[in-house]
Amino acid sequence: MEIILRLSIALGVFGIMLSWESLFPRRKLSLPRLLRWRVNISLAVLNAVIMRFSLGGLAFLVAIETQIQGYGILNLINLPIWLVFTLSLLSLDFAIYLQHIISHKWKILWNLHKVHHTDLDMDATTAIRFHPIEIKLSMLYKTLWIIALGADPLAVLTFEIILNAAATFNHSNIYLAPKLDKILRRVIVTPDMHRIHHSTIKSETDSNYGFSISIWDRIFKTYTAQPSQPQTTMNCGLEQFRQPQQINFLQSLILPFKKLSTKPPK
Repeated sequence: MEIILRLSIALGVFGIMLSWESLFPRRKLSLPRLLRWRVNISLAVLNAVIMRFSLGGLAFLVAIETQIQGYGILNLINLPIWLVFTLSLLSLDFAIYLQHIISHKWKILWNLHKVHHTDLDMDATTAIRFHPIEIKLSMLYKTLWIIALGADPLAVLTFEIILNAAATFNHSNIYLAPKLDKILRRVIVTPDMHRIHHSTIKSETDSNYGFSISIWDRIFKTYTAQPSQPQTTMNCGLEQFRQPQQINFLQSLILPFKKLSTKPPK
């Protein structure tokens, strides 16, 4: 039931974003959609199959078992239910922010994460472009955090839904009025804010790590308000991977194991 709920909401948000960016795009795409979508959607399907038969729903199940056994910080102190729920949500969001930074700074993890950054354009499908090994490591990381925290199961389920919806939203190629974008990014990560993170310029890639709320980037001084180039013409991706044949489906799967680039972009 939990998996059906998450999948239904994820597909609904995905469909809305695809429709929105088709009607009101922020940028003109440099490549035909189908050329990129074949890679992004193929990776997503492979990841879904792998997770379904290995770690599907693990975070939620672990949260339930952790609560039953009384493990974790929040299960050891007496707090109101609403506060446990709120602290669980905020802590999990911070955990993803921290994971994202580590994925850029640690060479081994960067080799996996750069598959996500090789997309030469950005739209809703970029949000599902991840290497299968990174997806599995991410789930294991989250479950360890959930156990240590003693996260509320309902908060974990809510967080999984928010994380997926937020990633689809902030990777999308939708147009938002500048004034609205400025207001929204005080709280949440907008597409214009996250697109800067996908810039080919290293100082910009090393910023705006947040996925749903923007507070962490502001608190820890990793926030960049505007790219050095206009949002509509800035280059996305990695400088060493500018040809589609370099990052097709098969190449994306073996990319982390190549010796071409073992360091974050310069």
